[in-house]
Amino acid sequence: QVQLVESGGGLVQGGGSLRLSCAASGRTFSNYAMGWFRQAPGKEREFVARISWRGSNTYYADSVKGRFTISRDNAKNTVYLQMNSLKPEDTAVYYCAADSRTYYSGSGYEEDEYNYWGQGTQVTVSS
Repeated sequence: QVQLVESGGGLVQGGGSLRLSCAASGRTFSNYAMGWFRQAPGKEREFVARISWRGSNTYYADSVKGRFTISRDNAKNTVYLQMNSLKPEDTAVYYCAADSRTYYSGSGYEEDEYNYWGQGTQVTVSS
């Protein structure tokens, strides 16, 4: 079992930055790819970014490419999402998720590829 707890959300002006963190419990964290998703009001949850278990492969949604950076620190059981140049359309609840396919380095853009989810953290970007 893996438990995930997100933090770092808040209110920021457009053009600003935030860094989200996702702390994971469990010894197997370092074996799993991790992802970030987001859900805006009235919209479906959507893929944002993903990082492979060693951190060697990263994947991004086109809407955040060049602005967001996903990273991980396996010694701290934590994955991060650095968000720069934020836009009002980035406003959403952000969720981290774990893909329990051990040592899998491929892409994973779909929700059903992830087995564990955090409770989410709200990010609000004002115009």
